[in-house]
Amino acid sequence: MAASNTIALKGRKVAKEPVAFSELSMRQNAAILDYCRTSMSALSGATAGIIGLTGLYGFVFYFISALMLSLMLLFKAGSDWNKYFLRRSVFFTSGLFGGLFTYILFWTFLYGMVHVY
Repeated sequence: MAASNTIALKGRKVAKEPVAFSELSMRQNAAILDYCRTSMSALSGATAGIIGLTGLYGFVFYFISALMLSLMLLFKAGSDWNKYFLRRSVFFTSGLFGGLFTYILFWTFLYGMVHVY
């Protein structure tokens, strides 16, 4: 993908060089983000199961954990986040509901192992 920007220079508009993005790098960045989200989902699901969260408290715990992960990744990327992703919203929405299924799997499994059996 390429984007073309213009800048104003003493009342004139001057075209900047087009910005090119590597499709392979973008896919790898998305895969790494998905791996982080899946790992966080498994770890937070295990935590929720061990401490015995039930009902809405468990789901709230997931979304708080996902928000904290997104903020940490955004902080890690710093002000140069646009080198790695096209939009900042990718940090918050990518794989959010896919990770929810992993979270529920670990949550219910460890809750059952610790509190039921």
